[in-house]
Amino acid sequence: MSSPFGKAILIVNARAGRGGVSKNLPELLTSLDERDIDYEVRMTTARGHAIELARDAIHAGERFLVAVGGDGTIHEVVNGMIADDKAVNPEAVLGVVSAGTGCDFIKTFGLPPSPSHAAAHLDGGESFPIDIGKITMQCDGKPEIRYFANIAEVGIGAATVATAERLPRWLGPTVYFFAFWLTLRKHASAEVVVDLVDRKYEGKLNNLVVANGQFFGGGMKIAPKAAPTDGLFDIQIEHAKKREAIAIMPKVYKGQHIPHPDIFEAKRVRLAISSDRSLPIEADGEVLGQTPAEFEVLKEAINLKV
Repeated sequence: MSSPFGKAILIVNARAGRGGVSKNLPELLTSLDERDIDYEVRMTTARGHAIELARDAIHAGERFLVAVGGDGTIHEVVNGMIADDKAVNPEAVLGVVSAGTGCDFIKTFGLPPSPSHAAAHLDGGESFPIDIGKITMQCDGKPEIRYFANIAEVGIGAATVATAERLPRWLGPTVYFFAFWLTLRKHASAEVVVDLVDRKYEGKLNNLVVANGQFFGGGMKIAPKAAPTDGLFDIQIEHAKKREAIAIMPKVYKGQHIPHPDIFEAKRVRLAISSDRSLPIEADGEVLGQTPAEFEVLKEAINLKV
C-alpha cells in the first residue's frame, strides 16, 4: 500500500550517528511494514551521494523522499530536491527520520526522534510547504550555490563544526559543545560588512547566524523566534568580547542569549557578508565554503511531511 505521495524512497546514510542509522533501520522498516507503507531503501556510499540519490529519484518520477540520518543527510536530500532556486518537482514531499549524530531540524517541528515513532509521521497525507535558504559563496576560489533547510553560520560557528568533524563520534550530540571550547582558544574576531538591504552592519564579528529553523549544535535553541514558514531569516550578528562570548554560550541551550547588547538581531529575506579575511561557512552541520557570501530565502520551496 502506497502513501498518498507514492512509494517512500528511504535515502539512508548508514555512516551517520556512529553507525546508529544501521542499528535503527530494522526498527524503522518493521514500523513501516506494520503500517503497510510501501518503501524502497537506497543507501548512500559517500559524502554527497544523497544529493544524487534524491535527484535521480525525482527524475524517475518518485515524489516521496525520506532522509534517514542526521542534519547532514537532510541537507543533501534537500539539495537534490531543488535546482535553479525551485523544486525539481513541486509535488515532491520530504520526510525525515532522525537517526544521526544530531538532527536539530526536527526539533523546530516537534517531530519525534525515535525511528518507530517517526514512521507514524510518514503515514497519511499531512504536509505543508516550508522555506529553504540559499547560499552563494566561494568554494576553492570558485562561486558555488548550496541550499539549506535549517541554519547557516559564518565565523566561529562554522569553525566549530570543522573542529567537531575531527573529534571522536562517541561524544554524540555533545561533540559541538567540546568543539566550541577548542575552537574558541584560537579564535580572533574579523572585520566585516553585513549588507541587510536597507542598512549595513560594519564592525567586528565572531559569528553570523542565518536561521530558518530554531535549533542547532545538538539542541542549542539559537534562534527561538525563527519560523521556517514566515519567508524570513532570523539573523544574529554576534560581536562580543571573548569573556562575554563564554558567558553567552550556556544560555544558548534555552534560547536565553537574546536579546543581548553584543548580538545584533534582524529579520530579512536576504543578506550578504564580506570580511577582511576569508571566513568559513557551514549549513546544516556541513562545512561548505568561505566568504564573501550571499543568503536568500526561497519561500515555500519544498513540502515537509509531518
